[in-house]
This record gives sequence, C-alpha cells and structure tokens, in this order.
Amino acid sequence: MVKKVKIIDLSVPIEHESPLDPEAWRPKIRYIDHREGADSMRQVFGVDPKDLVYSNGLGWAFEEIHLITHSGTHVDAPFHFHPISEGKLAKTIDKCPLEWFYGDGVRLDLRHKKPGEEITVEDLKEALDKIGYKIKPGDIVLIWTDTDKKAGTPEYFEHPGMSREATLWLVEQGVKVIGIDAYGFDRPFKVMAEEYKRTGDGRKIWPAHYAGIEKEYCHIEKLANLDKIPKPYGFKVACFPVKIARATAGWCRAVAIIEEDEG
Repeated sequence: MVKKVKIIDLSVPIEHESPLDPEAWRPKIRYIDHREGADSMRQVFGVDPKDLVYSNGLGWAFEEIHLITHSGTHVDAPFHFHPISEGKLAKTIDKCPLEWFYGDGVRLDLRHKKPGEEITVEDLKEALDKIGYKIKPGDIVLIWTDTDKKAGTPEYFEHPGMSREATLWLVEQGVKVIGIDAYGFDRPFKVMAEEYKRTGDGRKIWPAHYAGIEKEYCHIEKLANLDKIPKPYGFKVACFPVKIARATAGWCRAVAIIEEDEG
C-alpha cells in the first residue's frame, strides 16, 4: 500500500512590523533587492555590475532581520523559564534533544475557553475523553483555542492560557512539547498583571511557564491552522527549532504530517 503524505503548515510567518507581536518587539526586515545586491557583489568580487552577463547586471538578493527569538512561531526552551530546571542547569534551545520535536500529535479542543480563562487539568481530561485518547510519553500536544483566527487584530492578544497544574499534568504523562495557537502559553499579560495587583499574589504571574522549573519541558507559541488538521490524533508533528547557541527560544516551521492511503 502506497502512502500519500499531506503536510499542514502550523506556523505563522515572520513579517516586517508584524502585528502578532507587541509594538516594542516587532521584527524589522530590510529587503536588499537584486540591484542593491549587484553593488554588494561589486564590493565582494570587484566586478562591475554591467559585466554580470548571466543576470543582465543584477546581483543576489537577501534580507537583514532584527528580531527577538520569540517572534513568529517559536519553541521556548527550559532556560527561558528559569536558569534551573529539575534541579539542574536548564537547557537552552540548542541543547534540547531533537527527538522531542518529532512525534505523534494530539489536538485538544479548548475552543470553548474564553479569553483570560485558565485551561485546567479537568479541561484537558474532558477534551481527551471526547476523543477517546490517552496521552503517552513523547506525544506532542496541541492546544486548540482558535485564537490564530484573530491574527492582526488587538483581540489576538486576548486568549485563554494554560494553568500551572495543567502544564505539569501533561509533562507528568511524558509530554515534552506542548503547543498553543495563541500569542502566549500563559494567559494574557494584562490579565495576570490585574490579578497580581488585586491579590498581591506573585503566583499569578507566568505560572505555566514557571512550571518548567519543576518539570523540564518546551512549549510552542503562535501556532496556526490547527482547525485544518482533519483528526484529533493519528498524525505526526515536526517542530524542530532553529539551532541558536545559548538561546532561550528558536523559530520553527511547525507542521502536521498526515498519512493517507492511496490505492
């Protein structure tokens, strides 16, 4: 039986002044076109652009990019959360095992959760019961909130987020990578800030991220197109992060891979 493979892009692009980032952290991209590239080749090779006969005087094109490692679809490494994880030095993105980033995918439908709400252990268990699935070690769990449909609007930054307890519960099942189709893994910054201001309780700040101090794991932020995956499990996910030395995160082109029978 020949297998036909369908690949679904689960990533958002890195764009100049992307509205998917707060204004202070938006990427800056300078596009060097082929004419400017010809001047660059003059400096490198000493060649007069008119002598570039193959290209009719045009040179190479490339881009200069200024951005943080948390722009676009990216994987957060344990070192992003704290310098220590599980009592030892936390892994930077270049030290995370590649095996973590390819595995069986499981999509959990949390679309009923409202912006600012926490996703609880009970929410996860109910989502799993609905699809008749039990988490196993090595699964890559995708939290489906549908927030990516608001990309480019202020509402994109209003989303539900994982609780500390729900994060730890998944990691205790052997999960090393959890992804979400929202700007952040925790609830929105303003929601956490308001709760802290009201209660004075510092545990309201970044609880799901800080779960990585106790249990080592990675998560993916700014996924997209989870609705395009045709089934809640029975597919593969590949989400290899770019290998940036000593970095807290790496950009990734996350994809779902679905095998289909082809007669």
